[in-house]
Amino acid sequence: MFQLRFTTMVEAPLTVAFDVARALGRPWPVPLEEVVSVRPERDVYAVARGRGWVTHSRRFSATGAGTLVDEQVDWETGLPGAFGGVVDQMVLRGRIVRAMRSHLDAYAAAAALRAHEVVQVVGAALVDGDRVLVAQRSGGRFDGCWEFPGGKVEPGEPELAALVRECAEELGVVVAPQAFLGEVPLDGVVAGGAPGASTMRVWWARIASGRPVAHEHADLRWVGAGELESLDWIPADRPLLPAVRALLARL
Repeated sequence: MFQLRFTTMVEAPLTVAFDVARALGRPWPVPLEEVVSVRPERDVYAVARGRGWVTHSRRFSATGAGTLVDEQVDWETGLPGAFGGVVDQMVLRGRIVRAMRSHLDAYAAAAALRAHEVVQVVGAALVDGDRVLVAQRSGGRFDGCWEFPGGKVEPGEPELAALVRECAEELGVVVAPQAFLGEVPLDGVVAGGAPGASTMRVWWARIASGRPVAHEHADLRWVGAGELESLDWIPADRPLLPAVRALLARL
C-alpha cells in the first residue's frame, strides 16, 4: 500500500470548508464513491478497480486562523511485487502530488471566497481568575437562556475586531482576546443566514478595561466551572462548555 498526506489551512469556517471541499470533489480521473461523511468533521471516498484501489480521506479542524484540512490518499496499484513499487515511484506518486497541489490551491481560494458570503458569529469566554462571564438573553427565541457575549461579524470585518466591538457594545468593556477556544455550527435562526452554513467561533479573553454592564442582556453573572452545567444555555453555546471548563481548570 502507498500513502501521501497533505495539509491545507483554509480561511473559512468549518461548514464552508467542508461544503466547498465536497462541491469540488477530488482531482482523480475516476470518480470515487462516498464511504463516510460526518459534516463538518470528516469524509472518506474510495474506488476499486481490479486489484488496485484508492482511498481519499479528509479531516476538518477549527483553529484561530481558519479550518485546518488534513488529507490522506492511500492506494494500491494492483501490479505484482517490485514492479508495482517502480511504477508508483516513477509515475503515480508524482502525478498524485501535482494533482493534489493544484486541487488544494483552487480549493483554498474557493473556500476563502465563499466565506465572505456567509454570516459569521463570534463569541467571547471572558475569564477572571477561575470564573467566566455569562450573559442572559433578553427577548427573542431564547429569552432567559444563557450565552457567551458576542455577535455577528460585519462584512469585511476581521473576526477579532468584531469580538472586541461586540463586547464594547454589549458590555461596555475593552477586551483582549487570548486564544481560540472552539467552533460550533449554527442554524439559520441563530446566525441570520442560510441554515447550516454559519458557525460561531469563540475565543477566551480578558477584560483590559471597564466593568461589564448588561446593555443588551437581562443579566450578567460570573460563574465557576462547577456552575456551568446548571444554566439553561442556548443550543449554540452548550457544546463549548467542556472547552471552557478545561480552560478554567488550567488557568
